[in-house]
Amino acid sequence: MLVINQKLTPKQKALAINLDTNIYGTFAEIGAGQETVRHFFRAGGASRTIAKAMSAYDKDFSDAIYGKEAKNRYVTQNRLRKMLRYEVALIEERLNRENNPGRKFFSYANTVTTINFDKTLKGHGWVGIRFQLDEKEDYNEIVFHVKFNENDATLQQETLGSLGVNLIYGAYNLSDNPRKLIESLYDDISTDNVEIDMIDFSGPAFTYVDNRLMSLQLVKNGMTDAVIFNPEGNNMLPADILYKKNIFAVRGSFRPVTLVNIDMFERGLEMFMKDSSCSFEETVVLFEITISNLRASGDIDERDFLDRVDVLAKLGYTVIISNFSEYFRLIDYFANYTSGKIGVAMGVNNLLDVFDENYYKNLSGGILEAFGKFFRQDMTVYLYPYKDPETHELLTSNNLRVSDNLKELYKYFKLNKRIVDIKDYNPNHSEIYSREILNKIANHESGWENQVPEGVAEMIKERGMFGYKEELKLKEFS
Repeated sequence: MLVINQKLTPKQKALAINLDTNIYGTFAEIGAGQETVRHFFRAGGASRTIAKAMSAYDKDFSDAIYGKEAKNRYVTQNRLRKMLRYEVALIEERLNRENNPGRKFFSYANTVTTINFDKTLKGHGWVGIRFQLDEKEDYNEIVFHVKFNENDATLQQETLGSLGVNLIYGAYNLSDNPRKLIESLYDDISTDNVEIDMIDFSGPAFTYVDNRLMSLQLVKNGMTDAVIFNPEGNNMLPADILYKKNIFAVRGSFRPVTLVNIDMFERGLEMFMKDSSCSFEETVVLFEITISNLRASGDIDERDFLDRVDVLAKLGYTVIISNFSEYFRLIDYFANYTSGKIGVAMGVNNLLDVFDENYYKNLSGGILEAFGKFFRQDMTVYLYPYKDPETHELLTSNNLRVSDNLKELYKYFKLNKRIVDIKDYNPNHSEIYSREILNKIANHESGWENQVPEGVAEMIKERGMFGYKEELKLKEFS
């Protein structure tokens, strides 16, 4: 028998929720009308689902209900969570559990701003639900941030309404599979219309969920270009991290992190801070891993992904996972959030890739278009030397060989200090190669431990990262 896995429309999803007499809750929507609850009213049977629907649109009235916000910012994660918890507490206070046996309460909320009249601000917002899967269990929360791409406020409102329906339906039907739940948020919605760049799951239904993996799904599924999480593993909103900051980034596979990675980062950051005359409070440091790097060996290995991120977290670094294979896209992304200084530390081989015209065949302006975005004002490449393992030649910006037709362009960027050498590097690290370390780890050979930062070797061995323990067991039973 042929089974067709057909996606439900927002109307069908709203009706399914309405027909479940045990699902009951409130809707609080601020900033774009009551777009989500409208689906439930229209579907029929809404009296079984909707306890209350409101839009505290006026700021004074909203403050009277939920309290004032710092700096008068209303479209924030903090505001959304306040709304969710206030409304749930109100349900619990006003409804007697004994008179409502089996009922699973929920509160859905959003706080958004749609595109402005001049179309200079596209609009964004926070969407979330606080809900029970069992009347005797504690509440769960799903919260995410959206960025609207449509150029019409009405279209953005319609998209928001569908997103809300998908979230409520997913919370009650797909909580056992958060990956499918995330995918279902785009049912009946194009990824071109709206971007989800941060998501967070919490509560008893999601105790097993690693929100870093959920962030990875957003990039993997094309829902956003980049996600950021701090050393504690918390998903961070890119705008909150990057807005009006100086940014220093290091790209790598970090499989595993080596002393070369750290030396490149530390020496490059020192030069960047000196050149930019900026403070640490004004600067964000990011270790970037690209999706293409994670897919280097085929499909993404989530265990391998977490191994890399865990090591970086242990060292105290903030991580960005991006869909930017080309460096110019990374810089262009940063420039959307800041007009501050941008620095990128990279090795010679990476810079050679930047000057490879084959990477830019899909651009109408070719390599010149890419360079216009990459070597923008206030952006500097801090180049770490590379020692060729075969010839033992040390490559720097002075003896780097680019194509003949790009030599003059290369000289221009070097002369204008868009490319500078990291000079105070540690020469003892020049013959450390991550592939050799990885091979030694996988083959359970010694001699790599002193080529990674302090504490990393112990972590790799204890947790069996990068195939370490698996190989050991094979040797024991051979």
